[in-house]
Amino acid sequence: MGLIIMKNENHNTTLNQYFNWAAVVFLVYCMLVAVSSVSSGFKLFSGGAAGAAEIFQFASNPLVALILGTLATALVQSSSTVTAVTVGLVAGGLPISIAIPLIMGANIGTTITNSIVSIGHVRNSDDFKRAFSAATVHDFFNLIAVLIFLPLELMFGLLEKMAGATSHLLVGSADMSLKGFNFMKPLTKPGVNVVSDIASVIPGKFAGIAMVIIGVTLILFSVTFLGKVLRKVLVGKAKAVLHSALGKGPVAGITSGALMTVMVQSSSTTTSLMIPLAGSGMFTTRQIYPFTLGANIGTTITALLAATAISGEMAEAALTIALVHFLFNLLAVIVIYGIPFLRELPLKGAEKLAEVGTKNKFLAFGYVIGTFFILPGLILVGVR
Repeated sequence: MGLIIMKNENHNTTLNQYFNWAAVVFLVYCMLVAVSSVSSGFKLFSGGAAGAAEIFQFASNPLVALILGTLATALVQSSSTVTAVTVGLVAGGLPISIAIPLIMGANIGTTITNSIVSIGHVRNSDDFKRAFSAATVHDFFNLIAVLIFLPLELMFGLLEKMAGATSHLLVGSADMSLKGFNFMKPLTKPGVNVVSDIASVIPGKFAGIAMVIIGVTLILFSVTFLGKVLRKVLVGKAKAVLHSALGKGPVAGITSGALMTVMVQSSSTTTSLMIPLAGSGMFTTRQIYPFTLGANIGTTITALLAATAISGEMAEAALTIALVHFLFNLLAVIVIYGIPFLRELPLKGAEKLAEVGTKNKFLAFGYVIGTFFILPGLILVGVR
């Protein structure tokens, strides 16, 4: 009798585990659809690639280009779109000296998605503090990277020279187009289409705002339940495997982040998936940090793929700016993470901001809106 009861309990435990893992898959998919919906909604409202290109018309000098790259990415909600547009604009004659700050700005702007996802933990102060810290460490790293490499670029043309020499060796006459590599978009398309159909009852560009609202709501739903389910499933071997990929050390974390981002072609997607893990307390900001840096490197695949689709006399220039994106993120990881003092700055900044933001949630929201929209917007108005 006792054996039968034990078997039934084991059977029920196994069923619960399957159910929980199915819930994880469903909630992760919901988050991917939500992030894509927010991105698509912003693109619809802002004009997408055409809107980004229109914003770039005001890029009259490197500093303005940096701000506009940040603003365009925050509006379009995709650094991949902005970098791909930049590659196209360079192929159309945009000076590389202006394109490089645009790429750097895109790196800053893409981190807003993490902050949006971290808001899903706002009801629990401890979870929010951990999630917001893990989200904003990306911000501080990219800001420090720009502060180091933009002056070097303006003074010595460091990245342009390195990328130019490399692209000169690589460019040939053959068509190397790899634009069909992305499989994440077809995967999330059915879910995004459902959100789009619901939002389409609202006319014009305001349907984009509706998509953003639905997407943010879906993020809040996904993050709230994902953290709870992850606590149940990430035990034993599952927890050990994840810790070996993310928490084993910086090399493992950077490699995991880069490979995962190359596969999905979106640093926003990969880093956003880590925020619930941080919020639930499974990983610290310090453990998530290397994964974020790997995602920064992996996201450069989009610009490189876009460059392979360009042929003719401007092919070398297009590949040069794509390689600039790669070299900027790679060298930033080597320099900032390689020097102990610099390595700690993003962590300290993120933890301090999270501490302040947890005490006053409005300050946290103000930081996100002010950094990515209001400040760049005011500069854009000033330029006009």
